[in-house]
Amino acid sequence: MKKLVAFVLLLISSLTFVPNTVFAKDHFKVCWSIYVGWMPWDYAAKSGIVKKWADKYGISIDVVQINDYVESINQYTAGGFDACTMTNMDALTIPAAGNVDSTALIIGDFSNGNDGVVLKNKKDFKEIKGQKVNLVQLSVSHYLLARGLESIGLSEKDITVVNTSDADIVSVYGTKDVNAVVTWNPLLSTILAMPASHEVFDSSKIPGEIIDLMVVNTKTLQENPKLGKALTGAWYEIMALMNSKSEPGKKARSDMAAASATDLKGFEAQLATTKMFYTPAEAVAFNTGAQLKKTMQYVAEFSFTHGLLGTSATDAKYIGIETPAGGYGNSANVKLRFDPTYMKLAAEGKL
Repeated sequence: MKKLVAFVLLLISSLTFVPNTVFAKDHFKVCWSIYVGWMPWDYAAKSGIVKKWADKYGISIDVVQINDYVESINQYTAGGFDACTMTNMDALTIPAAGNVDSTALIIGDFSNGNDGVVLKNKKDFKEIKGQKVNLVQLSVSHYLLARGLESIGLSEKDITVVNTSDADIVSVYGTKDVNAVVTWNPLLSTILAMPASHEVFDSSKIPGEIIDLMVVNTKTLQENPKLGKALTGAWYEIMALMNSKSEPGKKARSDMAAASATDLKGFEAQLATTKMFYTPAEAVAFNTGAQLKKTMQYVAEFSFTHGLLGTSATDAKYIGIETPAGGYGNSANVKLRFDPTYMKLAAEGKL
């Protein structure tokens, strides 16, 4: 009997203390949505660059486009995808607030005019007072609006927010009853091309605050570093091509433009209002700088004020945020990590 008990205990022990390597897998799913800073993922997938890097590490990666931006993050948060493109604010307010520990694997760019506030038939930002404003509620558009209103001595109590999907905002703006919107490119450029449209505030007024990321589930990344290496390697290969003045570089940008329903001229106009980090060294410098921590404090405070950190949140520091320059929030509840490890490997030529 003692031998039987000992055997059972040994069996339970062997099942309980399984090495981490057992949890490693070889197939992954990544999702993205249309935005100038994320179009490289579409090209990298279609051109075979993602497959090339996945093959190098003995894995496979599906790159899937989701038409609705918020829905893409919801699907990632629910576990439908291993990684997803999103902004720093949405990484905090959706997966992190949903108790999903996530890592910003790649900092691709920050919006430097790619997000804007548009008024119809009005040129003065202050004329937004009393208006209904259509935007994706509780997104970076909402954050941009709040920061903009603050800059002219107004607040959200001076306007009425109307929640509108990014998939619908262009058509909604075309109706006679909608006179103010906040959105991002390529939707922004489409709206600005419509009659009587005037941009009255944009993200260049708050540089470095709306950051575009490739976010990976932290547990998945820890157990599968090959995924981090493959995604990072593919990204910087396409960045080098995208930034090239060569014919292949021009073709890559043209293909990205077509995939985002614009032409090369329109796409390059969007790039002009985006601070792309074409080299890993640039991204690492931004990631390790002091501004990132301060920006995430602004974002956390906005998010708490708008009830985006979850029903259990008692203050803006409820969720811990980890950056190389130091943490913000609860160190015992870290759910969002800005980790430059893989970008550093790329910068050092070690991928």
